[in-house]
Amino acid sequence: MSQQHPSHPSSDLTFSFTPLGDLADGQRWSTWSSVERGLHGPEPRPAWVVTADAAVDTEMGVLKTGKEADVYLLERAVPDDPLHHSVLAAKRYRTEEHRSFHRASSYTEGRRTRRSRDARAIANKTSYGREAAAGQWAYAEFDALSRLWSAGVPVPYPVQVDGTELLMELITSDDGRPAPRLVQARAEPGVVHGWWDQLVDAMHALARAGITHGDLSAYNLLVADERLVLIDLPQVVDLVGNPQGLDFLVRDCRNVCRWFGSHGVAVDEHMLFGDLVASAFGGARP
Repeated sequence: MSQQHPSHPSSDLTFSFTPLGDLADGQRWSTWSSVERGLHGPEPRPAWVVTADAAVDTEMGVLKTGKEADVYLLERAVPDDPLHHSVLAAKRYRTEEHRSFHRASSYTEGRRTRRSRDARAIANKTSYGREAAAGQWAYAEFDALSRLWSAGVPVPYPVQVDGTELLMELITSDDGRPAPRLVQARAEPGVVHGWWDQLVDAMHALARAGITHGDLSAYNLLVADERLVLIDLPQVVDLVGNPQGLDFLVRDCRNVCRWFGSHGVAVDEHMLFGDLVASAFGGARP
């Protein structure tokens, strides 16, 4: 009896597959599996996060343009599978020569660069260094969002970071539309007071983590109906490691108190600052 060599499959075996069509303009295969290890969002992940390799990323247009980055709408979905579908905010940082705003080095005092190679390239201002510098801001925001989301602070869930692109949760109102910034909001006094209470709680959570937002204002807060969410966090400032940390905290307090005070909330920026310092340093008021 002859034996068939295992490297030659039997002729009666059949293979069935469905060919995948070419991707359209503005589409790519999901980058979930291609990002570096450790650069996915924290666990447990929300159920809406799509991790399937068969998913396709589809550009849906610009959500917001900024001085240093633009935010796009991006659909990540498995074709013909409504259970694996989400719309994300894709924040893409520009390299230095394409930005109209250059973050001051005062933000980054006490902060380490992820790779020594990147630090050298950034210092030498090579083409790779300019790309790495933009990526450092994306990574810094991803890291801040991961820490704060895990601590229960109201921030968008960070899905992944890949180079200069940060994918994160799209914050929406109950009607499904992207949530507006606080500066654009119109609400009854009771709702505004509720936003203030949420903001104070969030600022205390940051202080207990030893950081402050660094650029907090009505432009960097979203309001999803009665819920308030902090955004734009690449410049979070270490209150201990940064010599100017408390100066940034003072400015954050001043900026938010100015807006809420003008909308009928009784606020005291000096008292808020003192309370936050107490949270940060275990009860030691200035």
